[in-house]
Amino acid sequence: MRQTIAEHHSWVKRLRSEGVAISSGYLVDGEGTPGGGGLLLLQAADYSSAEALILKDPMVRSGQVDWQLHQWVEAVGHLNAT
Repeated sequence: MRQTIAEHHSWVKRLRSEGVAISSGYLVDGEGTPGGGGLLLLQAADYSSAEALILKDPMVRSGQVDWQLHQWVEAVGHLNAT
């Protein structure tokens, strides 16, 4: 699993260097203890483009993670993804 995580980190860094708005991290509880899973946030033109990208993620390709893709629709406020 550590090798897959390292490959995932390299994949995200490469995409960022190519100009893709993407960020990867893990969830922690109120004490800061990890173990609740992770999130991959990205900006894509549409759902199918996001899905095509996610399917290239080493974590997903390895089959070592369960994942779901959700599209988020901004309703109030605005976040700048940089």
